[in-house]
Amino acid sequence: MRIAIIGGGIGGLMGALYLSGKGHEVTIIEKENRLGGRMNFVERDGFKIDEGPTIVLLPEMFQELLAEAGIPKEKYELLLCDPLYTIRFNDGKVYTKYPDSKRQIEEVAKVFPGQEEGFKRFMEEGRERFAIGKSAFLEHSFVRKKEFFTPGNIKNLLALKPQLSVKQLMSRYFTDERLQLAYTLQSLYIGGDPFSAPGMYSLVPFSEHEHGVHYLKGGYASIVPLLEEKLLSLPNITVRKGQAVKQITVENGKATGVELGTGREEFDAVVYNGDFPMVSRLLPDRKKKKFVPSSACVLLYFGLDRVYDEVNVHQFFIGNDYARHMKDVFSDKKKPEDPAFYTFHPSKIDDSLAPAGKGVLYTLIPVPSSSEVDWANEKEWIDGVIDRMEELSFPGLKESIEWMEVRTPADAEAFGLFRGGSFGIGPTLLQSGVFRPQVKPYDTKGLYAVGASVHPGGGIPIVMQGAKLLAEQIEQDSLSERRGS
Repeated sequence: MRIAIIGGGIGGLMGALYLSGKGHEVTIIEKENRLGGRMNFVERDGFKIDEGPTIVLLPEMFQELLAEAGIPKEKYELLLCDPLYTIRFNDGKVYTKYPDSKRQIEEVAKVFPGQEEGFKRFMEEGRERFAIGKSAFLEHSFVRKKEFFTPGNIKNLLALKPQLSVKQLMSRYFTDERLQLAYTLQSLYIGGDPFSAPGMYSLVPFSEHEHGVHYLKGGYASIVPLLEEKLLSLPNITVRKGQAVKQITVENGKATGVELGTGREEFDAVVYNGDFPMVSRLLPDRKKKKFVPSSACVLLYFGLDRVYDEVNVHQFFIGNDYARHMKDVFSDKKKPEDPAFYTFHPSKIDDSLAPAGKGVLYTLIPVPSSSEVDWANEKEWIDGVIDRMEELSFPGLKESIEWMEVRTPADAEAFGLFRGGSFGIGPTLLQSGVFRPQVKPYDTKGLYAVGASVHPGGGIPIVMQGAKLLAEQIEQDSLSERRGS
């Protein structure tokens, strides 16, 4: 088959490699002059720092999927973060997470005495739920939705506690609100509200302890050149950058190609790898479906004249009213006055990111998508966050800044992210699993999708798994069509 992939994000790149391995001829058409989508670097004056994803979860899945695409683990280096990260609460309490249960139980006993048994239960039951979730949901598509609703699948789904929010589920393990927060904030990794995201997303904090939090040496985005090198080495893959698709052509219920500025091109199948709700722009005859966007972010990138060796690579800072912050982001759609935020300081373990003796720093502040806030005029608010960073963990920060860049939800929306949300559509119950857009999202033959807004969801290894499901679905449809003919 001749297949067009619209967009060169991580799902499109991995999908192309998997499809190439099955003998298909693939053309990637990317509107930017680079590949990678949100996986990119902010670079300046010899400094570079990841623009988007920073935390590498599910390392074994990540490595297995790359190997299947032809990228052996000898080509890159994963470093375990030990400690995983630090959470700094507004009352001065500091809780550190570790990659092994023994040290973690000791930390719980020290910081939150009396909560140790709850942590042990969380890990034991999480292990059971993870095994169910991986085999029953992550590794399967639900293109034919009626096939999902079997007694076995319903039993598996209920085992993941979707009827409870992550917050409600964590309250069954921990009585201390701060510890509940420490095991619910991970919903924000995929743009979800910890107070309402379904309990199945508690598998993220479980996996951090079970599988570790890793860092990709050279930055997460350094995986993109490896993928591009592999793509360009294959005779049945063509990569075209700086070309925007204007429309997906559909005739008699089948996708037949794409319309570019240079004219129409015919293909046997078309894969959309943009943020899925935006596919409606390329299918003008299809009625738009309503989606709930994920949260957005204000992102701060710094080049520093020093490295803070005394801090952890990843840190979370909790404001005075975390519940209020989440309400501002997910319900009221307004600027949080006392926001929680996350910092990433990879220079502590990677000296390749900046000139000798210097470092990079990244700060992520969850903010609402689809809001009326003019973030470009919020310098005072941003300065307030930098003041708190300096006070709580980075002494002398303001004097150490050589340069700073800011990215806002408006930048994300201009790039093509749905309503400025940073993580695809939100991980609500009715946008998860069988209810999320699938790799074959419509009954249109030959039309497919992959990416963070498509099942199985967001996070780089999960999007890679989605690319594998995409290739399997296309291969299955191709075989069925050949048998039918």
